[in-house]
Amino acid sequence: QVQLVESGGGLVQPGGSLRLSCAASGRGFSVYAMGWYRQAPGKQRELVAVISSGGSPNYVDSVEGRFTISRDNAKNAVYLQMNNLKLEDTAVYYCNARYVTTRKYEYWGQGTQVTVSS
Repeated sequence: QVQLVESGGGLVQPGGSLRLSCAASGRGFSVYAMGWYRQAPGKQRELVAVISSGGSPNYVDSVEGRFTISRDNAKNAVYLQMNNLKLEDTAVYYCNARYVTTRKYEYWGQGTQVTVSS
C-alpha cells in the first residue's frame, strides 16, 4: 500500500512557475513509475508527465519544454516543476504511482489545485 500526498498548488499568473511535490509513504517507492495527471473542469483526466522507476521522463506534447518531472527515491518524493504556465494549465493535479507485475498496483493522491489567471 502506498499513500500519496500532493502539495505546492496555488494561483499564479500566466508565464509564472510552480513546483508541485508528491510525498509517498509505504514500501517499495523506488519500483513504482510515478506520474502527474491533471483534470480541468468538464474534461477527462489526462496524463501530464511520467517518470519510470529508472528515472526516464516522458511528457504530453502540450507541456514538453515547460514542465520537468523528477524523483528522489531517498525522500520517497516526486516533483513537477512547471514553468511558463498558461491559462490552459489550470486544473487539479494528481500524483499517481503504478507498478505492474502479474497484477497492477496503482495509487492516487487527493489532488492539488493549480489556477493560472491574470
